[in-house]
Amino acid sequence: MKGRIIICRCNDVTLEDVEKAIDAGIDDFELLRRYLRLGFGPCQGRSCLAIAARVFARKTGKKVDEVLSGWRVRPPIVPINISAFISEGGD
Repeated sequence: MKGRIIICRCNDVTLEDVEKAIDAGIDDFELLRRYLRLGFGPCQGRSCLAIAARVFARKTGKKVDEVLSGWRVRPPIVPINISAFISEGGD
């Protein structure tokens, strides 16, 4: 589709989706993130959140640092020790 700008490849969220949500009244980045499922895909927001934050900041007049303050990566799993992957049999 010509002119379609993808913000989040994992969940197929476009620039138009982000702008429409903001225009509809979403004025909190965390709410926007949850509404559009930004950062919920396999990349955990590594490729889309910075872009979405800049769009949100531009549309709302906020600073990007303000938009992203308090946000942190929340991995879906807990880290495990590498020794859990090593077997004594050498396989």
